[in-house]
Amino acid sequence: MTAITNHMPTAELQALDAAHHIHPFSNNAELAKKGARVITRAKGVYLTDSEGETILDGMAGLWCVNIGYGRDELAEAAARQMKELPYYNTFFQTTHVPVIALAAKIAELAPGNLNHTFFAAGGSEANDTNLRMVRTYWAAKGKPTKSIVISRINAYHGSSVGSASLGGMVHMHEQGGMPIPDIHHINQPNWWAEGGDMTPEEFGLARAHELEEAILDLGEDRVAAFIAEPIQGAGGVIVPPATYWPEIQRICDKYEILLIADEVICGFGRTGNWFGSETLGIRPDIMTIAKGLSSGYQPIGGSVVTDEFAAVMDEVEFNHGYTYSGHPVAAAVALENLRIMEEEGIVDQVRDVTGPYLAEKWHTLGDHPMVGDTQIVGMMASLALTPDKNSRAKFASAPGTVGYMCRDRCFANNLIMRHVGDRMVISPPLVLSIDEIDVLISRVRTALDETYAQVKDAGLFKPAS
Repeated sequence: MTAITNHMPTAELQALDAAHHIHPFSNNAELAKKGARVITRAKGVYLTDSEGETILDGMAGLWCVNIGYGRDELAEAAARQMKELPYYNTFFQTTHVPVIALAAKIAELAPGNLNHTFFAAGGSEANDTNLRMVRTYWAAKGKPTKSIVISRINAYHGSSVGSASLGGMVHMHEQGGMPIPDIHHINQPNWWAEGGDMTPEEFGLARAHELEEAILDLGEDRVAAFIAEPIQGAGGVIVPPATYWPEIQRICDKYEILLIADEVICGFGRTGNWFGSETLGIRPDIMTIAKGLSSGYQPIGGSVVTDEFAAVMDEVEFNHGYTYSGHPVAAAVALENLRIMEEEGIVDQVRDVTGPYLAEKWHTLGDHPMVGDTQIVGMMASLALTPDKNSRAKFASAPGTVGYMCRDRCFANNLIMRHVGDRMVISPPLVLSIDEIDVLISRVRTALDETYAQVKDAGLFKPAS
């Protein structure tokens, strides 16, 4: 059986869901009244819900289903591994074939001398690992005071206490006693929203210099690392100005600050290279990986570190790990996913064919009266919505009001496109075809037109005073 085609009526499924299932990042009382959309199966870039509606998934799940849905090879790899060795841990001086092979494969694909992986079950766990590793690393080098990690406002690095503290999202820090001590945040390189009268180039340098100012203010002897996504994903697909990353790299090198590139979204082909660090010209000491590593078919993540970093950690008994670190089934599925990506040339296709075509079509949306800015790298893109293109103004309504309206119109037109405040973002499966790009762009434009009409009718198409 490949799909559950016989199921209870949608209303009954929604009632059961509301009665027993706590959803992430949701007001569950409001969701219960509305009723969750029940997804029953998927193939390629399309989802099907319990009412039989076919939906183009412009977000690849949660930025992760890079090779698309319904690849039998991954299901077969999981079944084979479950029959042979369904589980064993990598504690107690043991290992197993899938994790050995996967670690070697990641070393082959990763840039530079990033040749060693500590496995986790996802990106949040991996960033928690990074927090502990960098502090352990500096202590092992005789510098235990180097414990502060610098991150950015509006960054997303996970939802656990440690990883959410590393992230810089205010609405997350308002709950659960975060951020934890010794996490410091500087401003993001979002020129559209925060650049003022500066050119993008000037703004990129100014935001990069905030890192140097923070290091000098906090003390070089106290700063362990800087963590950032090559391109901010959940923050709104924020593509930094070209001047930003070279200056960040220079500052980290100058002050011997470890650079952590969070590749959870950007990794495994999303930007048109295997890793966003290659696309943006970054030389990280640590890369956080997850999502596209298995295309979301199994939960898996990891921290990939350089030879130099691993050599220091090898001399320490690192009292850290997870039950599912290097889970054999997840590792086997990830290996099969990477095999398919290589043999089918998916990353090359994004870089050379579908990525440029999507970019060409995406930028045409900039002529819409409500779109002020179009950003795209590879298969991740954003639209900044505004009532005034020239001044890059915010709407007079509460932040996110218009974006939420647009998201609803996307859903109504069978397109998954996410809103981040009043930015609309996509991150489709990397196997999106030319014809499917045309469908996506058509549905985006329809949703924008419908939102524009609603916003004008509601008297919301005006700048904030």
